[in-house]
Amino acid sequence: MKIEKVGVVGCGLMGHGIAQVAAQAGFEVCVVETEQSFLDKGLGRIEKSLAKMAEKAVKKGKATPEDAEKNRAAAWGRIEGSLDKQSLADCDLVVEAIVEDLDVKKTLFNELGGICKADTILASNTSSFPIARMAEASGRPERFVGLHFFNPVQLMRLVEVVRTDKTDEDVFAAARSFGEAAGKVPVACKDTPGFVVNRLLVPYMTQALEMLERGDATKEDIDAAMQFGCGYPMGPITLTDYVGLDTTLSILEGWCERFPNEPAFSIPEVLCTRVKQGKLGRKSGEGFYKWDGDKKT
Repeated sequence: MKIEKVGVVGCGLMGHGIAQVAAQAGFEVCVVETEQSFLDKGLGRIEKSLAKMAEKAVKKGKATPEDAEKNRAAAWGRIEGSLDKQSLADCDLVVEAIVEDLDVKKTLFNELGGICKADTILASNTSSFPIARMAEASGRPERFVGLHFFNPVQLMRLVEVVRTDKTDEDVFAAARSFGEAAGKVPVACKDTPGFVVNRLLVPYMTQALEMLERGDATKEDIDAAMQFGCGYPMGPITLTDYVGLDTTLSILEGWCERFPNEPAFSIPEVLCTRVKQGKLGRKSGEGFYKWDGDKKT
């Protein structure tokens, strides 16, 4: 099937980025929020990002000022905002990018299954929940996929395209093609915990925290070892602060609950302690390190 109109539910950190790259790729976009203030904030982010990217294209010699402005205006003109889920009825693809709460997501997809046209593809941007659980809730599991983008969506080139045992092949192919059209490198994955990236990344972060907990090495040395020994842009403990300690804990708690016999999934006590103290990482100003905005102090 051909995707021409894309719906995005949620215009927050991830949703506004998904809406933007879809519009820049030539798709008509309808983004839905629950409150006008949330919608205004998300659309404001898109407008600011489009202007910044146009300015950068001119500075790098990739576009003339006239062409950059034309492209910016065209992308912005393809985006409409709404507070009514019924606006998504005629979309070819609807991507959910709301709060990471499985019950809330299942409720939404149950609604979307009754609102959207019969051939609409439904997708979740979840980073950790089982795609099959949401697919069943939608009532159309054969037309359901995971489309996991990475933050910031405008810059990160990867999208994980996740299928369940019930996903139709043409639906999966269409979702993958959408990812490519949006300028991403799509990787295919089965509906496994954490998909590809987080299945590898989160246990790596967990092992680093358990090393710290045992006193095997300091947080600074653990980070330096991976940064300079493996060429990573940042170490695992800095990364945990960057992702958010509460987010990391939530992922691990969900995995441990659903897969209690999987040895790769464990919850370091040092992580629980800091979350209880409200030390959530970069977002709160302190986690394992202290932060001033996006910079460690």
